Amino acid sequence: MGFARGLKCPIELLYKRLNSPVTCGHLYSTSIAQGGSCFMSSENYTSTFFHHSHPINHFGIYFNRNYSSEVSASEQRNLIKQLREKTSAPIKEVKSALVTCNWDIEAAQKDLRKRGVVLASKKSARTAAEGLLALAQDERKAVVVELNCETDFVARNEIFQYLALSLAKSALLLEGSNHSSVATPFESCYLEDLKLNMDHPKLSGERTAQIAVTEVAAMMGENVKLGGGYTISSPLHGVVSTYLHTSPLPGIGRIAGLLSLEVEDKNAPLSAVERVGSELAMHVVAAKPLFLTKEDVSSDALENEREVLRSQAESTGKSQMAIDKIVEGRLRKYFEEVVLLEQKFIVDDTVNIKTLLNNLSKEVGSTVKIGNFLRLEVGELQRLHISKGTQPLAQAAQN
Repeated sequence: MGFARGLKCPIELLYKRLNSPVTCGHLYSTSIAQGGSCFMSSENYTSTFFHHSHPINHFGIYFNRNYSSEVSASEQRNLIKQLREKTSAPIKEVKSALVTCNWDIEAAQKDLRKRGVVLASKKSARTAAEGLLALAQDERKAVVVELNCETDFVARNEIFQYLALSLAKSALLLEGSNHSSVATPFESCYLEDLKLNMDHPKLSGERTAQIAVTEVAAMMGENVKLGGGYTISSPLHGVVSTYLHTSPLPGIGRIAGLLSLEVEDKNAPLSAVERVGSELAMHVVAAKPLFLTKEDVSSDALENEREVLRSQAESTGKSQMAIDKIVEGRLRKYFEEVVLLEQKFIVDDTVNIKTLLNNLSKEVGSTVKIGNFLRLEVGELQRLHISKGTQPLAQAAQN
């Protein structure tokens, strides 16, 4: 300001004293400097960076014109929109990558993939109890895989759903079918190195399951992780039937029911078995059985239930003989609630599952029995301790 007041002529006259003015049509930034003082008049400039200094002879003043390489606001919005559509990454990350890469969209896309690893690791400690179950099956076995996220909003995203289905289809191709009809658990680490061939506009090419999960986590902006799964093998002669509840698309849902039916006679037709099997898989989802037979109920579980029922009966003040009858009657009711073969069929509650199988055996001309069953809800695999080896899930799931 002191310099400005000391000038003997208006500042506009100084511009006329330029010996070689820049006459290009671009806008620029102009600064006037003398000694340690600086006065600047700034305007936007959109061309290649260029620096021009020209002295003003009488005052020793320099005009510094700084040309920066910026992109117009409309072009920025267009690039942000394009990269957002290509990657589905959060807008904040998309813009940051573009700025870092000087608005080069290809370089920014690569930068986003690198950032994804860092972002996913930062979010990995956050709880991911939502998600989807994905199911795939062939004539040998059925596989159900859980993919977890933090919110139901992400579970409804079509990229997340595509990844879940890809995981199940690839897991189905792994070896391990032993025709034992046993529901066998596997942990998430079993899937991490699984090769996925992705064919999605925003997720294409071959990559491992873990890398795909990391990329989707970066796109979604929250923790995404593998949740493990189960495989159930087909019997030597019979079927594996499946049912998905709350299913937005074929092959994915929030609750899964799987059930294997074994037919003794290898020449018996399977059409009726397949029909009843589908209904039984739905029954498993709706009725929530914990055990296949009464014999599968552990002695500890049975004793705990008996103790609770006896305490309830004693509060009535009835005789010991009456109390014993009450306890046994309620135990039968308990078996009907938690044992699959004792449950009433949800499609026809006039028969229980044991009677249904007897009727089916007569229809196909051979004994039909349930090999095993599996019921899973999103989040359950995180709570189950998957260390049961190959024992039937009917026994493992109660613990």
